[in-house]
Order: sequence, then C-alpha cells, then structure tokens
Amino acid sequence: MRTTISMNDELLRQAKLRAAETHRTLTAVIEDAVRMALQQKPVPGPHPVRVPTSGSGGLQAGITLDDTSAVMDRMDGLD
Repeated sequence: MRTTISMNDELLRQAKLRAAETHRTLTAVIEDAVRMALQQKPVPGPHPVRVPTSGSGGLQAGITLDDTSAVMDRMDGLD
C-alpha cells in the first residue's frame, strides 16, 4: 500500500544510509522500524487532553480530505 508520511530530514537521511549499507530498500528499513516499534510495550502517557472547538465546524473552503498534499500545504501555510 502506498502512503505519504512527513519525516525529520536527519532521520530520513539516516534511514537512507542504513538502507544503502544493508543493500535493502528504504521501504524495507522503515517497515522493520515500524514493526519493532509496534512490538514494544506502550509507555503510559499523560491523560487525554480535551481541545475545545468553536465555530460551525466542517472543513475550510477548498479543502478535501482526499487530497493529502493540499491539506499539508494548507497546514504549512503554503497555499
């Protein structure tokens, strides 16, 4: 399955280096890292935070959740 993720530049550089060193794809390295993370016992975190909202709700004009790139651009202030 294809997906898009945002990743720290240095972390991505290290993952690409590991992939090259081990003669594997970047996808394989990231999949292994996610598998390892999912096998670890979760660390208890703080209690859930309730975020108050206001307004009429719904999406902003021109935003569709089917277009991840447009959503990310809007969040980054690139539109």
